[in-house]
Amino acid sequence: MSLNRTDLVSAIAGKSGLTKTDADAALSALQEVLVESLSAGEAVKVTGLLSVERVERAARTGRNPRTGEEISIPAGFGVKISAGSLLKKAVSTK
Repeated sequence: MSLNRTDLVSAIAGKSGLTKTDADAALSALQEVLVESLSAGEAVKVTGLLSVERVERAARTGRNPRTGEEISIPAGFGVKISAGSLLKKAVSTK
C-alpha cells in the first residue's frame, strides 16, 4: 500500500487540523521550496526526517541495452535523499 497525493493531503489535514485546501497548499509550498533549493545547489535538511541534496555525477561510459554499443554519458546532477533517524527507526521496528 502507498499514499498518493490525495491520501497524503487528507492525512496531513487530519493530523494538523488544517483544511484539505490548506494542507494541499502547504504540500505544494514544500515542493516549491525543495525544487528551488536543489536548483540553487542548496541541501534541504529536516532533522530526524530526511535530507535532500543535489549531487554531481561524473561523465562515464555506458552501454546501450538494446545494441550493446558503448555510449558516452555526460556529467550532470542527481538527487540524493537520505532517511533521518525517525524514518529509520519507524521501518526497523515493524
